[in-house]
Amino acid sequence: MSAQNSAGIQTLLDKIVQQAREYRTKRVKDARSEAQKEIDEYRNKKEEEFKQFSTQHTSGNEQAEKDASKDTDEKLKEIKSIGDKEGSTVVENLLRAVTDVKPQVPDRIEQPVA
Repeated sequence: MSAQNSAGIQTLLDKIVQQAREYRTKRVKDARSEAQKEIDEYRNKKEEEFKQFSTQHTSGNEQAEKDASKDTDEKLKEIKSIGDKEGSTVVENLLRAVTDVKPQVPDRIEQPVA
């Protein structure tokens, strides 16, 4: 009978070990899924923070670009208005300088040393 009791005890131990393995496998799977869930939540949180940060800092750049564009447009209008007023005079002066050549000999001419 002792062999029979020993076999029964062995069978019972095998069942307990099998259940422990199944429980451990289940817990590992559950832990992995919980960890993945936490990782996803953390990733979503950080992505949202990045979007907010990006939005805040991009709006400042957009305002700077608008200001620069406005200043550029104003300067271009100013330059065009000056060009319209003084353009013909400038062209006449340039043409006169190019066409009315008056060569002059310098006061002092150095002789080449032989």
